[in-house]
Amino acid sequence: MHRRTLLRLPAVGALGAIAASGLAACGADDVGGANGQSGPSTPGEENTVPSAEGVHRSTHRYGDDPSQYGELFLPDPVRKPRGVVVVIHGGFWRAEYDASLGTPLAADLAARGWAAWNLEYRRVGDGGGAPATFDDVAAGIDKLADISSVTTEKPALDLSRVITLGHSAGGHLATWSAARGRYGFSDDVAVTHVISQAGVLDLRAAAEAGLGNGAETDLLGHRPSREDERYDPAQQLPLDVPVWCVHGKDDDTVPIGQSESYVERATAAGATAELIAVEGDHFVVIDPSSEAWARQLQVLDTIAPA
Repeated sequence: MHRRTLLRLPAVGALGAIAASGLAACGADDVGGANGQSGPSTPGEENTVPSAEGVHRSTHRYGDDPSQYGELFLPDPVRKPRGVVVVIHGGFWRAEYDASLGTPLAADLAARGWAAWNLEYRRVGDGGGAPATFDDVAAGIDKLADISSVTTEKPALDLSRVITLGHSAGGHLATWSAARGRYGFSDDVAVTHVISQAGVLDLRAAAEAGLGNGAETDLLGHRPSREDERYDPAQQLPLDVPVWCVHGKDDDTVPIGQSESYVERATAAGATAELIAVEGDHFVVIDPSSEAWARQLQVLDTIAPA
């Protein structure tokens, strides 16, 4: 993975400024740190803070570990959310990258009328890896059912539309989450649509290509194989929900072949999947000032018109 400064590219531009001002409003206890040590200090406690541009931001825990939390971004309370977008950050599943990568996208989505759930999870180096990372993503998505019933969150979340949106390793987890119930993971809240942003969708091919310097092996604890269907989206086809694979043509971190191959195999298996190839590199898909992000917003508009 490139330097952390590159990973923070989405913070630029006008929409990035909205996210940055929202971070400033929240204070240190509410903002993701370098190792995910953030959120409320007591399991189950919620921190609620007004954010910029009418966006409401609150932190909710789904477990005892410091990395088991999510940040909920809501539009103006008078406005009913169009649905829920679960934002899952990347970083090759490693602890040095955290949920702050998803903050600019979550803030922008809320400003556009979506409820955005910016999810943190245990990663390799802070107690993550298989199965803990996968347990966390499943539990984090299911936490939405509890949040939806909380009377202070108005209006209630509409869980009939739950879209997972994930970048790189987060694209892997976003796609995996749609099939998680098949493999014994909790799935109280169903995923209805998936947007993979330069996702690592084939763990065996990624390991063969050396993507992330052994990140796939670190995640599973062994080199990916045919025995890892429960963790590998490429081996879980067909999915029952539509998948959009958005990928930069010049991506040399996770080459576009990952998405091309997934879409080809998914459609051949009878699934609904579409490749959206965009100009740019690995990070353009998470830059809210980019045309690549505008294309993703168009996809969301087809799911729930503004």
